[in-house]
Amino acid sequence: MAKKSVASLQKGGGKQHSKVIKMVKSPKSGSYTFKEEIIHNDRLKDWF
Repeated sequence: MAKKSVASLQKGGGKQHSKVIKMVKSPKSGSYTFKEEIIHNDRLKDWF
């Protein structure tokens, strides 16, 4: 599925967007989960 979303971003004006993945620790169980989003490149530093 990731290949499909990244490939669709490369057409047209999608080069200004990036798919970002952040690892987040769960407060209940202590395990890690992954949060994925597609955001504009201007917001990259704010997201991380």
